[in-house]
Amino acid sequence: MFLFRHRTDRLTPQQARARTGDAAAVLLDVREVPEWKAGHAPGAVHLPLTRLLAGTVLPAAVQGRPVVAICRSGHRSQQAAKILTSRGIDAVDVAGGMNAWAKAGLPVVDERGQDGRIA
Repeated sequence: MFLFRHRTDRLTPQQARARTGDAAAVLLDVREVPEWKAGHAPGAVHLPLTRLLAGTVLPAAVQGRPVVAICRSGHRSQQAAKILTSRGIDAVDVAGGMNAWAKAGLPVVDERGQDGRIA
């Protein structure tokens, strides 16, 4: 028997920013609420992986658009991209997650729009 694996590409933080910066794709942050509140990429849409696994419908801002998933280190976002791809959504993830994003000098904001931190 032949089993197919859903292949997802991984982007660098710079590639993710370029892909989502022109608004063609949406950056989907799949971390939990406390992590999101502490710091996330400006313009990202939040949907925790736990809710995605539970079958929550994608937010309207995500529907019909390519997705770039991101988490703290890249593990959860890779899982999210595989789930989304299996649902027929064009999805990739960011290798290294928000840790790599911040290390690359890309902006991170907290829930109030101030300088954020990776939790």
